[in-house]
Amino acid sequence: MTLLLVDSDMDFLEWATKYLAANDLRILRCDNTQNAIKAMEKTTVHVVVSALDIQPFDGMEFLRKVMQVSPETLVILTAGFPTTGQIIEATQQGAHDVLRKESLVFELRPVVESALQTSDDRRSVHRSSTELPKQDGRIKIIGISRALQEVFKLVGRVARSDAPILIAGESGTGKELIAKAIHEYSPRKLKEMITINCGAIPENLLESELFGHEKGSFTGAIAKREGRFEQADGGTLFLDEIGDMPISIQVKLLRVLQDGTFSRVGSNETISTDVRIVAATHKNLTEEVSAGRFREDLYYRLNVVEIKIPALRERTEDIPLLAEFFLQRIAKRNGMSGISLSDDAVTILKAHHWPGNVRELENTMARACALAASNVLLGADIPLASAPRVAASPIDQAFDLLVEKAPADLNIMDWVKMELAKRMLIQDGCDLKETSKTLKIPMADLRKILAETL
Repeated sequence: MTLLLVDSDMDFLEWATKYLAANDLRILRCDNTQNAIKAMEKTTVHVVVSALDIQPFDGMEFLRKVMQVSPETLVILTAGFPTTGQIIEATQQGAHDVLRKESLVFELRPVVESALQTSDDRRSVHRSSTELPKQDGRIKIIGISRALQEVFKLVGRVARSDAPILIAGESGTGKELIAKAIHEYSPRKLKEMITINCGAIPENLLESELFGHEKGSFTGAIAKREGRFEQADGGTLFLDEIGDMPISIQVKLLRVLQDGTFSRVGSNETISTDVRIVAATHKNLTEEVSAGRFREDLYYRLNVVEIKIPALRERTEDIPLLAEFFLQRIAKRNGMSGISLSDDAVTILKAHHWPGNVRELENTMARACALAASNVLLGADIPLASAPRVAASPIDQAFDLLVEKAPADLNIMDWVKMELAKRMLIQDGCDLKETSKTLKIPMADLRKILAETL
């Protein structure tokens, strides 16, 4: 077996050669990618370990050239801090793995040995790749932990297919960001990704929200409306909190997943749609299936590929990066400059359990920034460190949940009005006149609010 090391750092080449030495392994070395390609044209190379930051063409371009010259060769890329885009794109283009340089002393040997074994087992298999456009303005997910990088790699592998994906993880871990990354790195990226929170819409309105309705199909349906499946045709539909979807709607969703057709509420017309489904949940769906709250057949239709997002407490090395990112973004938004975290503040942040995950960290940094007495945040300036956390009142919990469920792309006040109007309409038996009295607003204003959602 032959291994090729490609890096401009001669000290690294010396170390890696000694570190990986084995009786049955031939190790070649190159200090630039041009010479590496020439070497591969002359001899069979089973595995390549190459730096991303290298000349005359970088590791990503080198990967594409390797796939052309020797598509059966496995490529491992290394970088100081590989970005989300680099990991996803490298995986899509055929990289066997992407490693951080500071972890090579622990990870390089087992990853190389795994690649050599894979190469030996699959040498006859031709591995093709498709060149992707350069990352430009795509979704950015902050994290250098191995656990999160494994998620990036999985996104890279599945994004180009149309297989339904189930994203599992605790609340606040960033499931919607992963869904957006899947969409943006997929062939559907030129079409829309439509998001709907299945737990935030009443059962009798969720069907209309998903599949649309005809004018007059129910009280309050004052105009024909396209559903999310029609709006997302050719793109991606992200069903957030799928575990909260009522059983009656699960049946209708299953039909769409089976044959790609549905009917609007109040219509017998069959509509076809081409939608890639990405669902997310913080619940354990296998337990929900056992309890009879989630259909087993729908679970298997959705869970073709499962991506599990690690909790923040499971990737503490990401906490300082995330805290700094949120701090600078909040400071810029509020016209502050030069604000930073002290070492003791970072220590306190890393020691916290973070039950609310990344969302809780962002809110913590927002409060710390608002209360900061100087440009350097000390441990005492971190809200969770100054006093024991007091249980929120039911009203506070309700408002926190309301803000959490609000779609990021809508004005929160407009969204609150829409949700309140819909819920009061249901409570009043879909009687517009009664709801107008309950909310103490003119009938015309109520119709206008409802028309934006129904």
